[in-house]
Amino acid sequence: MTKADLVERVATAVNLTKKDTEVVVDTILESITKALTSPDDGKVELRGFGSFKVRKRRARQGRNPQTGTPVQVPPKRVPYFKPGKELKALIDR
Repeated sequence: MTKADLVERVATAVNLTKKDTEVVVDTILESITKALTSPDDGKVELRGFGSFKVRKRRARQGRNPQTGTPVQVPPKRVPYFKPGKELKALIDR
């Protein structure tokens, strides 16, 4: 499903124009992104669906796959999604 498909389904379900629905979907996605990029805990929890968190990866020693030479990989923060119980149950059916 693409963002356009999501906008279309939501617009049909709530009887709004696609343009208005796109603003709503964009606002939701921007809010999630802003929460994850904040210096705080970076967590968004949607009951019944799942939670988005930011995990920290420590610096490590990697290697260049072409040359095999060691490369230092810096620490970074990566987004992580953990599905909720209800979503897991629906998918597992």
